[in-house]
Amino acid sequence: MPVFVIEYTYTAETAEGRDQHRTAHRAWLADLVDQRTVITCGPFADDSGAFIIVDADNAEVVEHLFANDPFAIHGLVPQHRIIEWTPVLGRVTR
Repeated sequence: MPVFVIEYTYTAETAEGRDQHRTAHRAWLADLVDQRTVITCGPFADDSGAFIIVDADNAEVVEHLFANDPFAIHGLVPQHRIIEWTPVLGRVTR
C-alpha cells in the first residue's frame, strides 16, 4: 500500500480553535493509529503545522479521510498538502 505524507500548515489565527479542538483531533488520529492507517504524526516544534504519515490506497482516499479531521471540519487547517512518499531506509521502510 502506498505511503502518504500529509503536511498541515497552521496560522496564528487558528491557534485558539486548535487548542479548543485538539482533544478531538488527537482522538481521531489515535483511532487511525489503532486501525494502522496512520503510521506516525505530530506537530512541528514551532507550531506552524504538522506531518502525518499514512498508509492508504491513493491520494483521493487520503483527501476523503482527512476531511473528517476535527481540525479540518472546524476550518483550522488553512492549507494542507498530500504527497505520495517512498521511504527507502529507516524504521518506516516498506
